[in-house]
Amino acid sequence: MPANLHVRNVDDDLILRLKRRAARHGRSAEAEHREILRQALSAEVEPAFEEIAAKLRQMTKGRKHTPAEDLLREGRNER
Repeated sequence: MPANLHVRNVDDDLILRLKRRAARHGRSAEAEHREILRQALSAEVEPAFEEIAAKLRQMTKGRKHTPAEDLLREGRNER
């Protein structure tokens, strides 16, 4: 089932421009809004997991890290 998206606090001028654009394209304002979102997001390239992981490693470089096995053991001991 498609989700709903509610956008609040939109300038009146922006809404008017959306309605005009929708009219030019023969669509409702809601349909135009969906098309604008589709176009904007389809052009965006999602970064690969490896890129995200490398960036995270760079951001946390030099910080003290607790090994995952220690955290798991600690969690099990708390039960």
